[in-house]
Amino acid sequence: MYRFTDYYRNDVTLSFDDHPFSRDPKHVWVICRHNGKWLLTKHKERGLEFPGGKVEENETAKEAAIREVKEETGGIVESIRYVGQYIVAGKGATIIKNVYFAEIRELTLQGSYYETEGPVQLAKIPTNVKRNMQYSFIMKDDVLKHCMKFIGKQRKRNR
Repeated sequence: MYRFTDYYRNDVTLSFDDHPFSRDPKHVWVICRHNGKWLLTKHKERGLEFPGGKVEENETAKEAAIREVKEETGGIVESIRYVGQYIVAGKGATIIKNVYFAEIRELTLQGSYYETEGPVQLAKIPTNVKRNMQYSFIMKDDVLKHCMKFIGKQRKRNR
């Protein structure tokens, strides 16, 4: 379990255990790969980030993750797996979010990418994301760092 503060100085706790904070989280975040590159989206206000959002009524978190990837990038998920869960003790509310890792089979062109400008593919995620204004605040805390390490170890084991 990891504890740290986020971009807005909220307390964050991240765990790679099976749903330690909630079996029914209301938010998801999906770290995506497509054709050997990282697949992000460009949010119209926040900047570059991995796709994610809220779980809708009558939808599981995993279903929401797949839907958010499609809506924000046009990505068709080939495989998706739960990575971990984190809780943000915000000043206005507490947010619990599942993190997933998805391999994307293909990108489809869409007329709308909802609140984003669509897909952005990167060969690597820069090490200076925290200081880079192109990136969303969502990418600027230690959730990204710890999840990328965890996913990297899993991918090596599965080779």
